[in-house]
Amino acid sequence: MENEREVLVEVNHLNVTYGSGKKAYEAVQDANFKIYKGETFGLVGESGSGKTTIGRAILRILPTSGGEILYKGQKINGRISRQLDRQIIKEIQMIFQDPQSSLNERAKVSYIVGEGLQNVRPDLSTAQQEEKVRQALLDVGLLPEFASRFPQRIGIARALIVEPEFIVADEPISALDMSIRAQVLNLLRRLQKERGITYLFIAHDLSVMRYISDRIAVIHKGRIVELAGAEEVTAH
Repeated sequence: MENEREVLVEVNHLNVTYGSGKKAYEAVQDANFKIYKGETFGLVGESGSGKTTIGRAILRILPTSGGEILYKGQKINGRISRQLDRQIIKEIQMIFQDPQSSLNERAKVSYIVGEGLQNVRPDLSTAQQEEKVRQALLDVGLLPEFASRFPQRIGIARALIVEPEFIVADEPISALDMSIRAQVLNLLRRLQKERGITYLFIAHDLSVMRYISDRIAVIHKGRIVELAGAEEVTAH
């Protein structure tokens, strides 16, 4: 029953505007949806449709110009308390499309994966942090010595290490070879089952969406034009 399920994220009448005055461009207009705890909610649309903008607004990377974003019932867009901000940094993480560009090429893998821990868990000793990094790499199927060869999995390990409840995955497999795509999707599903992670999965490919998502919202020119179960949307 939908109404008995716990709502983790709620987006109400969300607007995001780039620029101001005559140059203002409404990238997202009046977006509404709920994401239930433990599900994968797909947001699909062509390039420039506003899907990444929504993901970044939820992560507080982009400011909103109207509406509200609720996480566990608390408004998280606009000005929030430091305590809530800290909670969000720990509980909401992002997996980027191109891990190469978001990873520091010269940094050691242990630093890249463990970077978030230093902010969220400063109480851990160096040895405890190293153990968590090792475990995060194993969780994504990497022996630590192979880490440098699998940047996408490093991106996932980096998101997982702070034990988030909600992950925004923005086109996480579009830059990958076909052979690795299924592995990464299966990895995300396995981690979801084991940890009860909730995903907002952003992509432009409906076949990927159908495979990974429980429900899908279709966005076109900044507006959500359809929202239904994955099978129903892909059947159209």
